[in-house]
Amino acid sequence: MKNITRLIFLVGAIMFSAFTFAQTTITGTIMDAEMNAPLPGANIVEKGTSNGVSSNFDGNFTLTTSAASGQVVISFVGYGKVTLSFNGNTNLGTITLSPDNTLEEVVIVGTGVIDLVKDRQTPVAVSTIKAKEIQQKIGTQDITATLVNTPSVYVAGQSGGYGDSRMSVRGFDQTNTAFLINGQPINAMEDGIVYWSNWSGMSDVANAIQIQRGLGSSKLAISSVGGTVNFVTKATSKNQGGFVQGVVANNDFMKSTVSYNTGKMENGLGVSALMTYWRGGGYNMGTRGEGQTYFFSIGYEPNEKHNFNFLITGAPQWHDQNFSKAISDYLDYGRKYNNNYGYLNGEYMTERRNFYHKPVANLNWDWTISEKTSLSTVVYASWGRGGGTGNYGSRVRTEDGKVDFDAIMQNNNLANGEGMFGNGTYLIRSSMNNHSWYGMVTNLNQKLSETLTLNVGADLRTYYGTHYRQVENFLGLNSWTESRSLYDDTHNRVTDPVFNTVTESFAANPWTATFNTMGEDQRIDYDNSERISYGGLFGQLEYVNDQLSAFFQGSISTQSHQRFDRYDYLPEFEESEKVNNTGYNVKAGANYNLNDNHSIFFNAGYYSRQPYHENIYLNFTNRVNPFTENEKILGLEVGYKLRSQFIDANINAYRTNWKDRVQTVSYTDDAGDLFYDVNNGVEQLHTGVELDFVAKPLSNLNITGFASFGNWEYVGEVLVQTFNDNQELQGQEVEDIDGGKVGDAAQFTVGAGFVYRLCDSFSIDSDWRMYNDLYSNVVTKDNLELPSYDLVDLGMTYTMNVGKSNNSIVFRGNINNLFDEVYISELSTANEAEAGDETYKGINVSNRGYFGLGRTWNVSMRFNF
Repeated sequence: MKNITRLIFLVGAIMFSAFTFAQTTITGTIMDAEMNAPLPGANIVEKGTSNGVSSNFDGNFTLTTSAASGQVVISFVGYGKVTLSFNGNTNLGTITLSPDNTLEEVVIVGTGVIDLVKDRQTPVAVSTIKAKEIQQKIGTQDITATLVNTPSVYVAGQSGGYGDSRMSVRGFDQTNTAFLINGQPINAMEDGIVYWSNWSGMSDVANAIQIQRGLGSSKLAISSVGGTVNFVTKATSKNQGGFVQGVVANNDFMKSTVSYNTGKMENGLGVSALMTYWRGGGYNMGTRGEGQTYFFSIGYEPNEKHNFNFLITGAPQWHDQNFSKAISDYLDYGRKYNNNYGYLNGEYMTERRNFYHKPVANLNWDWTISEKTSLSTVVYASWGRGGGTGNYGSRVRTEDGKVDFDAIMQNNNLANGEGMFGNGTYLIRSSMNNHSWYGMVTNLNQKLSETLTLNVGADLRTYYGTHYRQVENFLGLNSWTESRSLYDDTHNRVTDPVFNTVTESFAANPWTATFNTMGEDQRIDYDNSERISYGGLFGQLEYVNDQLSAFFQGSISTQSHQRFDRYDYLPEFEESEKVNNTGYNVKAGANYNLNDNHSIFFNAGYYSRQPYHENIYLNFTNRVNPFTENEKILGLEVGYKLRSQFIDANINAYRTNWKDRVQTVSYTDDAGDLFYDVNNGVEQLHTGVELDFVAKPLSNLNITGFASFGNWEYVGEVLVQTFNDNQELQGQEVEDIDGGKVGDAAQFTVGAGFVYRLCDSFSIDSDWRMYNDLYSNVVTKDNLELPSYDLVDLGMTYTMNVGKSNNSIVFRGNINNLFDEVYISELSTANEAEAGDETYKGINVSNRGYFGLGRTWNVSMRFNF
């Protein structure tokens, strides 16, 4: 019996030993790549099996398997997957997972041209918005709304209509903030303006948005006073797949998007495509809109040294517009009041419609010449076609303030044969702004040593724009006749009035404008063009070791300007004098790492920036402004960065002085006519402190926050000139503005937000923002302060995996301005309230501007495959 017992025990011991010997143990620690913090609850699964474990609170895991070798797949909801191999007992060490911003892994091309902070060791004041957040929170808003939860950014103008928002950075408007798409500048070359309706599709195709406040890291020969905003679009995806998405929102908004990627094929080719259609009724009365987005990208990687990517994208759209009005009008007719529309025979009609199509194409080439040398080049082109409609002639209104198109049509029918500007007839005109823009940016990166890197490159652009008016709708007239006088090169009248009769019209449609151009003999009011050519050279030298990094950047550029006026000048005087200007900038900075968690940095820069085209030629004529000179900008910035296991924080202080600048403000009077105030010789001094942080106190909770404290003031005196919508000078005067507050952006902002994952598939997020020290957009010594306000946004996301492991359905809902806060977002006048004046929250109701949007909502469903 003893022998049998011993035999059984021996066999069991042998079997146990064999079993134990066959076991393989895999260990490791899962970390969040962004927060450098443990990632509890991550899934570690042996590939091809259901054998798996989860990481503990410290991110550690132990997985046992009977296989001697194989692979494990590490994943976490919202993060990219990692696949690692093991062979016997293996400690995989620290494994970092990065947030999966989009289910399509994209190829970033033009890496030497696209200036992102990650490519520079020396820190700058920066915030990055990733694709996942853009997709979740954008809803029906302009792409500018993705930046509202970052320091020193103020977005206004949303009440004007789809795509009519404006953005200020550190108190400087968007004409003085540089905007780039894949390294391509998009600020208008004649005046620096960015029309966001032209980029309504950017929320669909953006892979990331990075705002560099102040000096920034851009190597281009640009002078970004407020900052630099980089839009990095999708390129050709590495992986096969796509998505279908639908969005519905307030005011009958709907949007449908479909995207597909072939992935990188064996021959090195890959294709990605996206199409979107949207339409909506608009938040304010008479602000309807409709548009499409298209995106097509083809990539080719013939070998490890070369990578090519061609893409073309565009967003043809039309949207009806709302202009600023007196507060008293809003109080009489409601906060959504708009007097730019009416009805003709019971059908809706507007006199203010923006319509535009701006296709953008670029070809990127990344060439890895050697381990130490690389070259990135992008050649690009864009073709803008379209404009905006408005009244021309004598308008008639109904008792409730709308345009009375029925009465106008009746009057026009009676006046047929007498359709001449100023005699009581009326039509709708289109102010056309067509342009062609071609350019190239190239950058050579040379690693001189282990610590020293040199970048040199060139930025070349040429631009030809044409501006004229044409008839959009005759409203019953058979023709329209107007007279004009012709001038010589000194703008002296040299002929008697010349009469011109037009009989053709074009609809305000972006596709019509793309393929049709009105003949010169059918243009009215004005017809002029400009050619602007730009060439810049830039360079950067950067030194980096374990503790210290430092850089020096410099650029020099030349611009040439010429104006062509076919409407107001005799043929021999159509061409203006050509004006050439040279500008430059220098920037330098250093960063010192106190230890692994703390660092400090300092940046300084000086710009001599050429004036915009519209400031070179006086009063929209061929006369050259003799007082125009380069604008001078001096910027200083210091900062501190904290990086720890549970919190990342940044504190920046800045001082920006800007001399010899020109500022233009537009507004409408009680009759609805448009005017411009042009302020010449403005000097501004902007100082401030910024704070932002990201904290992760729990594995399923992210907390963010920001604050900015600014003191932005005018210095000295300014020459103010007033022009009407027909570009005619109405008057001018010199004003003392010393110590006046800079308006159109809140000087004090603070905000906080959170994302809380209740489970792997469901999360809730919210953002709160408060705005104070907001003044009217007026250049004056005694500016008008607007009431402070705060806003709360709420969002929820539910993800459901379906079918294959890569397939999912994502449901998203947003409520913006959750508590329906009523607030004034901007004013364009500064009329003080005196005794007996009617006021609203202490503001004289004669002031003109916009109320902000009330509560809005949107819901989306996206199927990823």
